[in-house]
Amino acid sequence: MLSPVFSITFDQTNLRKLKNPLFYTMPERKIIHIDMDAFYASIEQRDNPELQGKAIAVGHSGERGVVAAASYEARKYGVRSALSSLKAKQLCPDLIFIKGRMEYYKEVSGHIQDIFHEYTDLVEPLSLDEAFLDVTHNKADISLAVDIAREIKDKIRSRLNLVASAGISYNKFLAKIASDYRKPDGLCTIHPGQALDFISRLPIESFWGVGKVTAQKMHKLGIHNGEQLRSCSLDMLNRHFGKVGQIYYDFARGIDNRPVEPERIRKSIGCENTLEKDIWIESSVIIELYHVARELIERLSQKEFRGKSLTLKIKYNDFVQRTRTLTVPYELYTLDKILPLAKKLLKEIEYSEEHPIRLIGLSVSHPYEERSEEKEKWEQLTLQFEEW
Repeated sequence: MLSPVFSITFDQTNLRKLKNPLFYTMPERKIIHIDMDAFYASIEQRDNPELQGKAIAVGHSGERGVVAAASYEARKYGVRSALSSLKAKQLCPDLIFIKGRMEYYKEVSGHIQDIFHEYTDLVEPLSLDEAFLDVTHNKADISLAVDIAREIKDKIRSRLNLVASAGISYNKFLAKIASDYRKPDGLCTIHPGQALDFISRLPIESFWGVGKVTAQKMHKLGIHNGEQLRSCSLDMLNRHFGKVGQIYYDFARGIDNRPVEPERIRKSIGCENTLEKDIWIESSVIIELYHVARELIERLSQKEFRGKSLTLKIKYNDFVQRTRTLTVPYELYTLDKILPLAKKLLKEIEYSEEHPIRLIGLSVSHPYEERSEEKEKWEQLTLQFEEW
């Protein structure tokens, strides 16, 4: 007896789906990434008309100061956040420094969040000036995510006189990339059918999670763009980059199944102090470490946070950074528990008159009491297909 024969006809779209696993990861979503353009600096220029059109930096202009934010006029000269104030003034001699108003920036950020919530409650703030929104099902019942993004940008401009850039796609990775693509005042959509071509042309430095050091390592491996990254096997990426290799492998294929999480559990609390002068004498370092530990205790108390890991951060005068972490089986929230551990970590750090310390930081992480309820997790299903 002959076995039944089944005939299946595939059109070109189905063939692309079989070869491209991103179509099988999860139902298509509509994700928006909003990024305020030069947020702190733009607020200062808005509130002080005399600063409009001028190169300004929010931060401390002193010898040990650091730029917190720079206007686009200043960025033309290479001034960026985290740049030392001395270097910023060398790049832009006419740079105007403005003292930051963090509480006010938080207030303005709250108004922006209110606009987001007019469309969805699935809002995941990343900082005061950027957030992800899942508008797959939105309050305004608007079918196109780009129309929602355009409305949000218009409301931020009309109500707050500030400018935002927006990126739209089917996952967080691509939405983030899209928002950076046409800044300032950008609006960019990456559709599923365009994703792989877009990623292929993307410089490796533009990939989320690829910093300066990682980019240099990838360059040595011959990886300069998304297409070259996609050609790498998962085994190869895991060998060179550890667990994060899976993330790079997925991103190169347009895969990012992370949901937009409106409730973000605090994972750590820390503080750091940039010293007025570089130090290398042990007694001076211990004194500064004590002051940072005291400030950390106050922050832990204010936030009612307790963790089991302590991290020491040291930055030298050449801006090279070192960190050391220690995990213990008890809660860290008092000085008598934290300071001895901090001193123990400090013994693992080398410093000298030729290599003095510029910055000292401490942070507590890994909350001792995790939430009892588990968050819903997306699981990625890997399907293997033969080449056609």
